[in-house]
Amino acid sequence: MKIKLKTTEIQEYVNAPTSDFPKYTTQLLMNLANQNSQATRPRNVGQLSELIQLFPGQTFEEWVEWYQQRYPHAIDEATDKIISMVENFDDAVQKIDRNLVKSWVEDLILVKTFAGLRFQEAILRKLSEIKGCEYRLADTFEESQGIDGFVGEEAYSIKPTTYQSKQSLAEDIEVKIIFYEKKSDGIVFEIPED
Repeated sequence: MKIKLKTTEIQEYVNAPTSDFPKYTTQLLMNLANQNSQATRPRNVGQLSELIQLFPGQTFEEWVEWYQQRYPHAIDEATDKIISMVENFDDAVQKIDRNLVKSWVEDLILVKTFAGLRFQEAILRKLSEIKGCEYRLADTFEESQGIDGFVGEEAYSIKPTTYQSKQSLAEDIEVKIIFYEKKSDGIVFEIPED
């Protein structure tokens, strides 16, 4: 049987105060501002998961006193960093209009999707620059053999790193494989040794 405890229930069970913030303020601004400013990272406020284990008391009031003795300025400093980021967001929000939103949607749907789905060609092109020779994408017959493209005369298959962990691979690829990993800001791949 699965049981779910909501945050408010947990707070009630451990006698911690509940919070009531205006709609969207935590989700839209404060959480995002905190992420961007990194205000509540361990280097600023302590490693909370470890501190709560070290905490010798039982009540919320004891926790507040114990924490604030060890980190007397952490809450104010984190607050200052977050409010500064909220002010930056406020400036940015003033610049958002329909044209900017449309440009962002076009960039997401058209540009990033096209580039994201064409990364195989980008990998081949980068490899061709490194090796100083031409590249080309595979034709349909070559694709049916697991080949994604050629750099010079060398055939390559381009696969995500997750492909390596699959137990039963449906295909037997007889060419060099370039494994890549998608990152938030692009892709990372290793060039197979000759």
